[in-house]
Amino acid sequence: MTPDLAELTARARALVARTAAGGRRRAFLGIAGPPGAGKSTLAAVLVAALDADTPRLAVGVPMDGFHLAQVELARLGRAERKGAPDTFDAAGYVALLRRLHDEAGTVYAPAFRRDLEEPLAGAVPVEPAARLVVTEGNYLLVDDGDWAAVRPLLDEVWYVDTDPARRVAELVRRHEQHGRSPAQARCWVERSDEANARLVAATAHRADLRVLR
Repeated sequence: MTPDLAELTARARALVARTAAGGRRRAFLGIAGPPGAGKSTLAAVLVAALDADTPRLAVGVPMDGFHLAQVELARLGRAERKGAPDTFDAAGYVALLRRLHDEAGTVYAPAFRRDLEEPLAGAVPVEPAARLVVTEGNYLLVDDGDWAAVRPLLDEVWYVDTDPARRVAELVRRHEQHGRSPAQARCWVERSDEANARLVAATAHRADLRVLR
């Protein structure tokens, strides 16, 4: 049975409690899954539910903040593959997670602005009061290259998936909202997003929990 929000919130709270009992200041929860599965939505809802009871308990840190800038993707010849694993600064993402493990002061994380299609530095403050970092993205469970260092830094990873037709429709709609024609949007999804989705699906077995939306 797919866990509901109350069950997921309770599981996240238990993770925080276990981490504190083990002498660590902060817990780390990853939310992985293919493009369009609803990772960012789940992360935002979960953080809001946790903070409703305990303000500032949780903070969301998106992997997408480590997209390479469009000008750099163009320089590298990767602009037409934006969203693939090598179009992110994976080592930078790992470095941020390590800072969040080690540093007691406020640490600033980048966000991704879909209206600009660019990362935005220093957009997410992770304050000392935060006891749970909820980080979401496609490649948290990938086990090669710089991405392989991500999973050991996360206490749990949940894998989010949904009906493939629903997921593709959501991706097409998203691309249309950001300026592509219906034909361009569907072409991008079929050529790029679905290739990434297949790669991500191959990592699902490494997750601690599967969440179907």
